[in-house]
Amino acid sequence: MQESDLKLFGTIIQQLINGNDLSREEAYNSFSAILKNQQPDLHQGAFLAALSAKGETAAEIAGVWEAIVKFDTVTTTINIDSPLVENSGTGMDSLKTFNVSSAAGIVATACGARLARHGARALTSKRGTVDILESVGIDVDCDVDTVTRSIESAGIGIFNGMSPEVHPNGLGRILSQIRFGSTLNIAASLANPANPTIALRGLYSENMLNLVADVMQKIGYERAILVHGKDDKHDGGMDEISITGQTMIKTFGMGNCTITDFRPEDVGMETAVYEDIAALDNSDDATNQFISVLAGNGHKACVDFTCLNSAGILLASGITESMEEGITLSYNAVNNGTALKKLHDWVSIQSRDKQLGLDRFQQCLDNAGVNL
Repeated sequence: MQESDLKLFGTIIQQLINGNDLSREEAYNSFSAILKNQQPDLHQGAFLAALSAKGETAAEIAGVWEAIVKFDTVTTTINIDSPLVENSGTGMDSLKTFNVSSAAGIVATACGARLARHGARALTSKRGTVDILESVGIDVDCDVDTVTRSIESAGIGIFNGMSPEVHPNGLGRILSQIRFGSTLNIAASLANPANPTIALRGLYSENMLNLVADVMQKIGYERAILVHGKDDKHDGGMDEISITGQTMIKTFGMGNCTITDFRPEDVGMETAVYEDIAALDNSDDATNQFISVLAGNGHKACVDFTCLNSAGILLASGITESMEEGITLSYNAVNNGTALKKLHDWVSIQSRDKQLGLDRFQQCLDNAGVNL
């Protein structure tokens, strides 16, 4: 490693510490060096921390995203005859909830949406998207081709953002070593191998709505609903459409580009309390709850929460024209068993060992007292 390279990268870090913004090209070049492990660990961590502390611009996030896609993403093309959608959250939210984004994705797929999800194991939460899906039988460590077949056949698949099969170079190494929020919560989560152009995306802060909308438009998204949910009785927020209070919503490509607010009662739903949707401490309990919700077997607040967020996916995808219509479709998918059947189909296809996945899924059904 040349002393000149160290000094140049140090200058970039100092620029961030001083509160000065980088161009998209500077951010791209800097993070490319990090992905290639061309800087010492101290410089790599300092760059991420200084960029987050300064507050990222849309150009900086887009530059980091571009580096991840170019140097560390196995890309794929999905052959389907309908729009490809992604639903995910940034993490880092202070109100940790039941894993509603995964449940809502399954329900929305049962209603006709086609989802290419891109998630990770828990870094700042109790249980991440990858953790809960692995627990019910999804093969989260498979290669990109297997996920592609799952999306094409079952309508849904999950790319593991921390897997070397998906990001074979530096991203997994970096994410495995940090336990703080960073630019990667946005840039890395957007580095989806299937390159969807429609999204429902949850954000950890209301202040991120305009910024992330700008980023997504810069990198090629055509239509999206961005949300930050709140709770009536607790401070902080969630990267979901809230069933326990107000949600701030930003859209683009759907006519209205202003930030608006939304409450469950606006669509005839009962406002729940946070304690009924809060993340559970025990992994087995969380898996049982996840299965039960998809089966419509109790956990009313979590079912409502799931159907509300599924409706957001359906609205973003163009399957429905209103949240009310999407909520009705979502409840039907839960109550008539098609949501749980969709999970079964997903498990059977996104797998290197189909029987192993189905055995795990059946054990989850048994543990939750649910029949398919």
